[in-house]
Amino acid sequence: MFRNQYDTDVTTWSPQGRLFQVEYAMEAVKQGSACVGLRSRTHAVLAAANKPASELSSYQRKVFRVAEHAGVALAGLTADGRVLSRFLRNECINHSFVYEAPLPVSRLALRLADKAQVCTQRSWKRPYGVGLLVAGLDESGAHLYYNCPSGNYFEYQAFAIGSRSQAAKTFLERRFEGYNDYTPEQLIKDALSAIKETLQGEKLTSSNCSVAIVGRKDDGTLEPFEMIDAKRIQEIIDSMEAIEEAPAEPSSMQEEERGSDAAPMDI
Repeated sequence: MFRNQYDTDVTTWSPQGRLFQVEYAMEAVKQGSACVGLRSRTHAVLAAANKPASELSSYQRKVFRVAEHAGVALAGLTADGRVLSRFLRNECINHSFVYEAPLPVSRLALRLADKAQVCTQRSWKRPYGVGLLVAGLDESGAHLYYNCPSGNYFEYQAFAIGSRSQAAKTFLERRFEGYNDYTPEQLIKDALSAIKETLQGEKLTSSNCSVAIVGRKDDGTLEPFEMIDAKRIQEIIDSMEAIEEAPAEPSSMQEEERGSDAAPMDI
């Protein structure tokens, strides 16, 4: 990416048919901290890496609740993400007030995409420099959408955005086929494992990640979108580490037993 004569205005096309300011906004999403989303038939989980701007500062929130049945995780400019999450919250409130029913997740993602698209057709505006993972539950089940700064949106079984998200996507691509039948606990574990892939060797703890879940309980009632508390996240991380370390212990003991049973060499 470099400055050229076609990137001074969001409405100026290059000879190759590109809008450079939209591409720059999409690049801002790649520079943000990683976010992961995945869903089963009944639940959807969002997870985000908490990266402070410096050692002296706290991290900015990356996961927001927009309604009882939906929430978002964002990567890119957090300020833009706060504005869009407030817009989504208002859309959900207005729809609920008029129709006395929750706004379907597909329509929520569509309205967000329409709002982002307007910024690519107005010379006095700039594209939102943030990508959002929209997760929610409606009558047709759990859903996960990715909304791009260009105004495009896609539905996914599992997806990751932000810096070093390719490692998380590779992990999810190996496992997504079984997600429809996963329990909420299994979804949370895979979300944490995907976030761990983006940390490049940094230890995963409850202080450097956030997780939220929404779904439908066994009795058919709504399990509202809520952030999982740090204590429970740490318990899940500890159980994952215990499982990873467990297979190594018997193998080392077996090697010691084989070594003790070996016959001495003849001299």
